[in-house]
Amino acid sequence: MLKKTERLTAISQQLEEIIGKVMEMERKYAHKLSQVHPVYRKSALNLIHYLGFRSYDIDLLQDELRDMGLTGLSNIEAHVMKSLLMLNYIINHLLGKPVTEANKGIVSIKKSKKILNRNTKLLFGYKSKKRRTRIMVTLPGSAGGDYRFVNHLIQLGMNSARINCAHDNPETWGKMIDNVREASGKQAKNCKVMMDLAGPKLRTGAIQPGPEIIHIKPEKDMAGKVTSPAKIWIAPPDIPPPDDTASAHLPMSEELFKHIKRGDSIQLKDTRGKKIKIVIYAKKGNGKWASCSRSAYISSGTKMLFRPDNTEKQTHQVGRLLPLEQYISLNIGDYLVLHKDSRPGEPAQYNTSGKLLRHAHISCTLPEIFRDVKKGDPVYFDDGKIEGIIEKASEEELLIRITYAKETGSKLKADKGINLPDSDLNISGLTEKDKRDLEFVATHADTVNLSFVNDENDVQQLLDELIKFESPLGIILKIETKKGFRNLPRILLKAMQTFPIGVMIARGDLAIETGWKNFASIQEEILRICEAAHLPDVWATQVLENLAKKGVPSRAEITDAAMAQRAECVMLNKGPYIEKAVKMLDRILRRMQRFQKKKETILPKLEGAENLYLSHDKFNV
Repeated sequence: MLKKTERLTAISQQLEEIIGKVMEMERKYAHKLSQVHPVYRKSALNLIHYLGFRSYDIDLLQDELRDMGLTGLSNIEAHVMKSLLMLNYIINHLLGKPVTEANKGIVSIKKSKKILNRNTKLLFGYKSKKRRTRIMVTLPGSAGGDYRFVNHLIQLGMNSARINCAHDNPETWGKMIDNVREASGKQAKNCKVMMDLAGPKLRTGAIQPGPEIIHIKPEKDMAGKVTSPAKIWIAPPDIPPPDDTASAHLPMSEELFKHIKRGDSIQLKDTRGKKIKIVIYAKKGNGKWASCSRSAYISSGTKMLFRPDNTEKQTHQVGRLLPLEQYISLNIGDYLVLHKDSRPGEPAQYNTSGKLLRHAHISCTLPEIFRDVKKGDPVYFDDGKIEGIIEKASEEELLIRITYAKETGSKLKADKGINLPDSDLNISGLTEKDKRDLEFVATHADTVNLSFVNDENDVQQLLDELIKFESPLGIILKIETKKGFRNLPRILLKAMQTFPIGVMIARGDLAIETGWKNFASIQEEILRICEAAHLPDVWATQVLENLAKKGVPSRAEITDAAMAQRAECVMLNKGPYIEKAVKMLDRILRRMQRFQKKKETILPKLEGAENLYLSHDKFNV
């Protein structure tokens, strides 16, 4: 067994080697460092130092340090050179060697925290009282016509409002932003507006439309008795439901809509000749909620009878309904043709004896991918719910064999995500739509969220476009592909030529792209790289998803939300119970910061410990 002096000498030699490598990295990338904005100069240097440090496998060194009661270098990210030099200083002191502490130009532990706080404030603005981690909320389109809803979100703790340019239009975005600005001003809270550019998202194309009909279905018990009437949204055709709790959307003319009020009823006969009564019970924004206690099939143009204020009955018609959403049913072993041309997709076709006549087929939104894929590449549809492998590939179509689906068959619908994680896709980071939307974003928003960032060229495209606008626009880089993760250091160094910037861990696509078994460690590495660069990060996708959509959280997502406090911001997606989700997340984050700050474990006083009891009662917030 080595003596203590020999062990310390071996550690010192390893540290000297690592420090030498870190300095070599600094010289090697001096040109990239010189291009970084002065705001980020020290942060970029620390990032390079961290990458040099991580180029070593230091597991054994960490074990050796811990065995000797020294720091294990596990929280070195934000202050790499300072930590390495301080550890080497201590070891040399223990060896009795002459020591000199070099501090000039080195980011200290205390300074690194100040830099991250500054960079976070530059991007996200104010933080809530008693909570370090910000909350970003994705607004539904209905927020443009519902000021009270937006105002309440800010009261509950929303620090920034996210608007996705993949949905709605500039007119709706403008109304949403106006509500955020007005509510922020009245509450003296600077709630930031973040707008996502849609980016080159690969999705399934259209499917042959179904009939223009809606099915109204009240909830029933096992005996077939109605337990809860169907909830129906009634409004002019251009006013969508405010959330996804509506059983159906019944469009009607402005003339009829302005006359109906709470307590009124509308009578009609459905497609089967069945008499139906719909009762208005509440107003919401620019529409009204109604209920129906009978199952009904209603088509476009169905006649409606209405008697306003006990006057003579009037006859109106149901407006144009959206065609029923169709789908392609896929089972393991089935084949699907993905084609370049834009003809609507269709399910597989069989003759009367069950013989296959034609495989199911569907188009995709980015026809340029056909030049980059090859036989044997895996394909994932709809967030990984359906998996396949390319059996044949040409410049016009792909023949895909389904390798995973539900036992009862999976439904593939239009506008569902497609992931090709092993294909080297040469797709630009900015689409023509993104460039058009950017003009609005630069004028009205505080920050642009750049989707599907794959390399530094994607960042450069955005920087080139932003030169056209004299706007101090922040940038959040959404990392959601395997290529984006691989190129993250170069992406950050390119983006650090401007400020303020941050990173979003877009966990939905990223998990599929990188593989489920790899995702947890990859998410961890992104957090570490961001900390090394002193850049704020956003923990996004499916945070409290069940709570926001169904009103009840799962146990796993509560733990996930608690872990999210290691990021500077947590993003919630929209849902009918989003206000409840914001309130819950605010409490979780405030409570967890008593136990952990970033990766640093905090040990508050544990009440009752001296009597062998455990209590968290005093940690309530």
